[in-house]
Amino acid sequence: MNNDTSSLVVIVPAFNEEGAISGVIRSVREVLPGVRVIVIDDGSWDDTARVAESEGADVFRLPHHLGLGGAVQMGYRFAFEHGYEHVVRVDGDGQHNPADIKKLLEAMQQGDYDMVSGSRFLVPNGYPTRTMRRFGSLLFSWILYPILGKSITDPTSGFVAVNRRALEAFSGSFPLEYPEIEALVVLKRKALRFSEVPTKMFPRRSGQSTINGWTAAYYMVRVLLGVFVNVIKYESRYHTGTRG
Repeated sequence: MNNDTSSLVVIVPAFNEEGAISGVIRSVREVLPGVRVIVIDDGSWDDTARVAESEGADVFRLPHHLGLGGAVQMGYRFAFEHGYEHVVRVDGDGQHNPADIKKLLEAMQQGDYDMVSGSRFLVPNGYPTRTMRRFGSLLFSWILYPILGKSITDPTSGFVAVNRRALEAFSGSFPLEYPEIEALVVLKRKALRFSEVPTKMFPRRSGQSTINGWTAAYYMVRVLLGVFVNVIKYESRYHTGTRG
């Protein structure tokens, strides 16, 4: 990957991440000096937006809390409409390692992929994963295999790089709630190529995950329903000759 960042933008969806967002922005800039960083503040009631602005990031403030999918789609739509060729999504909680951004972009370029995600599970990296979350990842991987035609070890990863073809698809329609898994199905439906590479992840720097305890079970049920709806839509279009 060359050092030209003019065609690249890093988007950081964030909800109440005032304790972590500064470090995330600084870490991204250490790896990619001069890259444009856009923080999508998803209706935070803390100082996330102010802290991000103080670090020199562009901040898009959503008037209401739309959820992760809505925040990510806003970033993708902006990037597509403003002609960016590549977008990297980094979560605002500090769990992703910006040092791996170049690894995502290089894999996308070398393999001619439309999306590359970072996986916690391709190789052991010491990341502490709760039993329920790990079970959910394994379950989703097993269910997705016949749909995607390939194995994805970390289907809930939010550390992703996409190119302009994927941007076009996602800027028009993007799963709004728990989007990562459904996004894979969308890419498959549109005959776009995707892969994953091993990346390092850290415990979140501050705040709390919204997926804990019973919410993890709710998450799995909702995502499975979303996947099945996407599959049904695809099959319906395939059999009626209106694929796309």
